[in-house]
Amino acid sequence: MGDFGIYAVFGVNGPPQRLLSVEGSCRVCVAVPPSVRQVVLFSSGPWGERICVNAELNDADRFPITIGKLTPYNKCLSWEQWEEETWTDGVTLGVTLEGGNLVKADWSEPELMSVKEYTPKDHTAPLAPRELNGKRKRERASEEGGDGKKMTTGGEEENVCPNGAAEKTTPVRKGRGQTKGGQKLFSAGAGATKMKGTANGAGEAQEIVGKTPPQSAARTKSKQAKTPTHTAPLVSPSGRWGPTLCPIDAQTAILIGGQGSRMQFCKDPMWKLCTEDMSWFAAETLAEGPTPEARIGHTATYDPDSRRIFVFGGSKNRKWFNDVHILDTQSWKWTMVEAQGKVPPLAYHSCSMFRGELFVLGGVFPRPNPDPDGCSDSLYIFDPDLSIWYQPIVTGDTPTPRSGHSACVMQERRIYVFGGWDTPVCYNDMYMLDLGLMEFSAVKTTGKGPSPRSWHGSAVLSDTKFLIHGGYNGNNALSDAFIFDIDANSWTEVALPQLTLPQLCVPRAGHAIITMDTASPRRFSGEGAAAAVRSTLLVFGGGDNEGNFYSDLTTVAVEDLLGAISRE
Repeated sequence: MGDFGIYAVFGVNGPPQRLLSVEGSCRVCVAVPPSVRQVVLFSSGPWGERICVNAELNDADRFPITIGKLTPYNKCLSWEQWEEETWTDGVTLGVTLEGGNLVKADWSEPELMSVKEYTPKDHTAPLAPRELNGKRKRERASEEGGDGKKMTTGGEEENVCPNGAAEKTTPVRKGRGQTKGGQKLFSAGAGATKMKGTANGAGEAQEIVGKTPPQSAARTKSKQAKTPTHTAPLVSPSGRWGPTLCPIDAQTAILIGGQGSRMQFCKDPMWKLCTEDMSWFAAETLAEGPTPEARIGHTATYDPDSRRIFVFGGSKNRKWFNDVHILDTQSWKWTMVEAQGKVPPLAYHSCSMFRGELFVLGGVFPRPNPDPDGCSDSLYIFDPDLSIWYQPIVTGDTPTPRSGHSACVMQERRIYVFGGWDTPVCYNDMYMLDLGLMEFSAVKTTGKGPSPRSWHGSAVLSDTKFLIHGGYNGNNALSDAFIFDIDANSWTEVALPQLTLPQLCVPRAGHAIITMDTASPRRFSGEGAAAAVRSTLLVFGGGDNEGNFYSDLTTVAVEDLLGAISRE
């Protein structure tokens, strides 16, 4: 294996088999033997000018089950059948090399190759697929609800992207500190639905950057759909639900993760946004070190003092994470932390940065079968200097268990927690954590506040105000916007065209929303003219929980949002 090559191992005992080499084609498609339950893909040898290797594990209809990417800094991928719900007979592995001196740059559909099954003489043959499934998991008649969990007949719930249709029911239960009743978010009677494609239709308006997504048609299978083709490099992120967006300076924000159509994890997981002209640049191959595995329900939090992004938690199908990955935005290197202390695997939690530490609250955590996944009400703190997790002593009226909520740090001394869900109830209550006393209290609010919701967006607008936008209420995705004043403990609904008008901004949940200082257009011409800096709200992506995924970017001046309060 001295020269560069891409190799695959099919099954636990299989030998490495070369798929791509220096002298070979840049693209190959291989039929995975029916008895194989594991596939490992790796590179060997110097990469040279090669950029990456895209890999797709496809089902019998040539639709991706899962995707991955090899780079000079991430040289190995692995998949196991138990992680992928749609892995059955007829699976194929497609591998495509990008960059370098391609000897045979032929992008036509490759001929399907087969690999020799390997059965050691001294070992018993592996179980047939049906026998394995019978031993590993109960027979299940799956029902998919709008909560991102797949309900099974045995009571098991699977954590998946919650962008699916749900039966519309609205029973009410009151939570502590609520001024309105909670709406029932999920129904076990909802039928399973297929994800629709990413919506990227035409239509631009005012300060909406990109394309306003229309309603997409349901996916239809055709001969053309089954034929994989080479696509041109993306110039902007694909549509996705559950990404994170981190501002790292006045000109740059980093987009990480998310999940797109057919519940597939995005093939383009990391992007850099230049706010000077609102242009996107693919950033996955720019950073060295071990990149985080594809996931959803994670958090990415930026520390301006150390100029690092901390990625924590999340889930991938039935795999859960409690790892911490750090991206140093100065050296552009990823590191994975070997932390001390205990923190459970969590997804859809909140993560706030306070004095250099991460404050992680709530979230979904897995339970052993057949128990359903649970919601947490615990607070965990991660100290990056000591690489240790610990649980502080917290007093007061603590929030009920929840996930999909929001948390805003205000005035460097309080964290305000709003909304979220704990199956089957959705909340619109507010709690405040005093960071000096480490004491929780329920906040009694006035004014017209948001309805119960989860997976909404939140962003700090000023020292005393933060925004709640969109989300999912158990029936529909939302597009309304509310501003909370912490001095008066009052809500104000704002109707800004860029955020709330259906013809300009579709209802959405699971979107990324941040505020950051950006350069506004120059008011004076000439060499000495300097661009004025203004605070800007950015809204990206999300979905409508009916199968549509968005990739549009909307910008709104924060001063316009604050000015809308006085007009209400």
